[in-house]
Amino acid sequence: MERKIRKVAVIGAGVMGAGIAAHLANVGVPSLLLDIVPEGATDRNALAIRGRDSLLKQKPAALYSPQNLAYIEVGNLEDDLHRLSEVDWVIEVVVENLAVKQSLFEKLETVVRPGTIVSSNTSGLSIGAMAAGRSESFRTHFLGTHFFNPPRYMKLLEIIPGPDTAPDVVEFMAAFAEKRLGKGVVYCKDTVNFIANRIGTYGLMVTVQEMVKRGLGVDEVDALTGPVIGRPKSATFRTLDIVGLDTFVHVATNCHHAVTDLAEKEAFVIPDLIEQMVKRGMIGQKAKGGFFKKEGKEILALDCETMEYRPRRKLKSSSLEAAKLQKSLKEKVRTLAYGKDQASEFLWSVLKRTLLYAAERADEIADDIVNIDRALKWGFNWETGPFETWDLIGVAKSVERMEAEGDRVPQWVKDLLASGKKSFYQEESGQRSFYALRGEYVGLEEQKEILDLAALKAQNRVIKQNSGASLIDLGDGVAALEFHSLNQAIGTDIIQMMFYAAEEVSRNYKGLVIGNQAKNFCVGANLMMILMEAQDDNWEEIDLVVRQFQRATMAIKYLDKPVVAAPFQMTLGGGAEVCFPADRIQGAAETYFGLVEVGVGLLPGGGGNKELLLRAIENAPAGADLQPYVNRVFETIAMAKVSTSFVEAQELGYFRREDRMTVNGDYLLYDAKQAVLTMADDYRPPVPKKIKVVGEAGFAVMKLGARQLHLSGYASAHDVKIAEKIANVLAGGRIAAGTEVTEQYLLDLEREAFLSLCGEPLTQQRMQHMLTKGKPLRN
Repeated sequence: MERKIRKVAVIGAGVMGAGIAAHLANVGVPSLLLDIVPEGATDRNALAIRGRDSLLKQKPAALYSPQNLAYIEVGNLEDDLHRLSEVDWVIEVVVENLAVKQSLFEKLETVVRPGTIVSSNTSGLSIGAMAAGRSESFRTHFLGTHFFNPPRYMKLLEIIPGPDTAPDVVEFMAAFAEKRLGKGVVYCKDTVNFIANRIGTYGLMVTVQEMVKRGLGVDEVDALTGPVIGRPKSATFRTLDIVGLDTFVHVATNCHHAVTDLAEKEAFVIPDLIEQMVKRGMIGQKAKGGFFKKEGKEILALDCETMEYRPRRKLKSSSLEAAKLQKSLKEKVRTLAYGKDQASEFLWSVLKRTLLYAAERADEIADDIVNIDRALKWGFNWETGPFETWDLIGVAKSVERMEAEGDRVPQWVKDLLASGKKSFYQEESGQRSFYALRGEYVGLEEQKEILDLAALKAQNRVIKQNSGASLIDLGDGVAALEFHSLNQAIGTDIIQMMFYAAEEVSRNYKGLVIGNQAKNFCVGANLMMILMEAQDDNWEEIDLVVRQFQRATMAIKYLDKPVVAAPFQMTLGGGAEVCFPADRIQGAAETYFGLVEVGVGLLPGGGGNKELLLRAIENAPAGADLQPYVNRVFETIAMAKVSTSFVEAQELGYFRREDRMTVNGDYLLYDAKQAVLTMADDYRPPVPKKIKVVGEAGFAVMKLGARQLHLSGYASAHDVKIAEKIANVLAGGRIAAGTEVTEQYLLDLEREAFLSLCGEPLTQQRMQHMLTKGKPLRN
C-alpha cells in the first residue's frame, strides 16, 4: 500500500510540540495540535491555543511566514480525541514520563485508524517499553522520532525503531523526514538517550568536570571549545544556557539511572556546581542568567567558586593563539590537542575522554560510526563528529598517547591500527568510505539527490577555475558556477568566471546552475577592494568593476541556455544580484536574502534596483498606477530588508511566484539541476523589454517619504541622501512619468549613484566600520 502523510496530530502543545506543528505548517502539512484540558479553564483548548499563538512571538521565528499558522488547528484530548482517526501520523510530545506515555498510547490505540503511524518525540526513554502491552498492529507502526529544538532549524531527526517496528514504516518515515521536512536522519538503537544526547551529554559532563579540576573559567573554556575546534560559537557553557540547565540535568540523570556500567554511571553524576545553580534558579537564558548573564550591554561570566558574576576574561594560551593562526580545522585541532600549556592539557583530556566513550559505546548505540558522527554534527552543530575528529588529530598518534597515559582503548580501534589502517574514514577519487565495526571499509553511499561539489572536483569534473570561482560539470549537460573566494565575496575573479561560464555553457552545455556548498551563498561584493580604491580616488577602477559586474549579470540574464540560481543561508547584496538574472531561483528554505548595501552607505550597483523594480511592476495589472509598486521596492531597498526564509523572500518581492523552495539543503543543487533540465529542451531566452517608470513625480513621492523618516528620527541625514539616490534610480531619473526606458539606462543611473556614494566620507566610514566591527554603522 502507498503511504501518504496528509495530516498529522501533535499531542502536547509545549515548546517542542508547537515547534513541530510549526515546521509541519512550514512545509504545507496541516496538523491538529492537542493538549489536556486545563483545570478550571473557560476555554478547554487554552493550552493548545497558547502553544499555537506563541509561535508568532518566537525569535528566531518558528514559522517561515505568519500566514502558515493557518495550517495548525487546535483542540484538546477529551473533546477531540476521536479526530485522531482523521490523521496519518500521530506524534506524541508530552512529559518525559514512561507511565504517562504508556497511558496515552493505550487511549490512542482505540481511536486511530489501522495503519496510522504513531511515534514518540522522547529524548531518551525506551521505545519498546512505551509500546509494551499494545497490539501487534500498533507496535509495528510505532517508533521514536526525536526532533531537536528548535525543530525548524535543527537538522537532526533521530529515528528509533522499536523491537516490532515494521521496516517499511522506518523507511517511509525516514524518506518523509528527509524529503518533506528537510531533516538529516540518523538511525539509532533503542538505548538510553539514543546517540546525540548520549555522546553529547557525556562530552558536556566531561567538560564541566575538567574545568572544575583545572580551575578554568566558563569563558576560558568556551574560548577553547568553540569555532577553533569546529564547534558552534556558543561553545559549551553558552550552549548549556540556551538549552537550559534543568533540561540538561534531566537528560544526564536519565542516563545515570539507566546505564549499568559503574564508571559510566559515575560520569553522569550531576556536578555540585550545576546542582547549586539549579537550586538557585540559575538555569540559563530563560531565567535571565546561567553560566553567563547579560547586564545592560555587558555579558558577565559566572565565577564558579564564588557563584557571583564577573566581567569576562580572555584566556591566555600560546597554544590557542597558535591554533587560531592555522588555516585548516585539522591543523587548528592538532595544534591545540598536542600543545604544552594548561589550555592544551584541558582540551586533550576532554577530547580523549569523549572519543574513547564514543568508541566504547559505538556498537551499542548505532549500526556504524557514520550515524554517530552525523548525530553530533546535526544535533549539536559540530563541524566534525567524534570519529572524524579522531581522524583530524591522528588515530595512531592519539592512541599511543592514550595508552601511555593508562587509558583503555576499545579493541576494535586497536584492530583498525593493527591491520595497517590509519583512519576511520578514507577517500579515493571523490568516493568516501568508513571503517565498519566488522573490520573493513564500506563505501559511503549518498542519495542521488545529494550532489557533492568537492567530490566532483576530486573526480576531475572542473571545467575551469580561478582564485574566486570554479565551473564544474554536474553531469547530464549541466554546469555549476561555484564561488569559493573568502566569504564568497564577489571580486574581479568571480566576474571573469561569470563571463566564461556564460560563453562555455552557451557552446557546450544545456544550462547553468549558480550555487555552492559553503557556509553562506554569498554575503556581497568585495567591500575591502571598493573601500581601498575609493580611498585612493581610483574612480575609473571602481567604475570599471561595477560596469563589468553589471555586464556579467546581463550576460547571465540573456544567456541562450536556462540558468537556475540556488541561494541558501545569507545571500546579501551582490549575492542577491547574482541570483536576480537567473530564469528561476531554486532557493533553500533557510535563505536570508536581501539588498543590504544601505548598511555600508551604498546602494545596489549590480542591477539590484533594476531587477527588484522589474519584479514589482510585472505583477501590476495593465493600466494600474505603478507608484505603490515602486514605493514598495523603494522601502525594501532603503530599509535593507532581509528575508527570514524563502517564503518571506517571496513576500518581499525578491523571488517570483514560479521560484521554488528546497527544504532539505542537501538536495538544493540536485533540485536546481533538475530545474535546468526541465527547461532545457524548449528553452527560449528572455527578450529585452522597455520599462515604464514613474519619473520625477514618482521621485518626489519617495523623497518625501525619506524626509519624513528623517524628521521622525528613524533615519539620519546620510540615510536620506542614500535613499534619494535609490529613489532617483527607481524613478528613472528626472523624466516624465510614463516614459519607457531600457535596462541599460537604469543600470547607468545605478552605477553613477554607486560611484557618487563611494566618494562620500560618511559612506567610507560605514564601509570601514563594517570591515572592522562586522556590523553596520549609523552615522
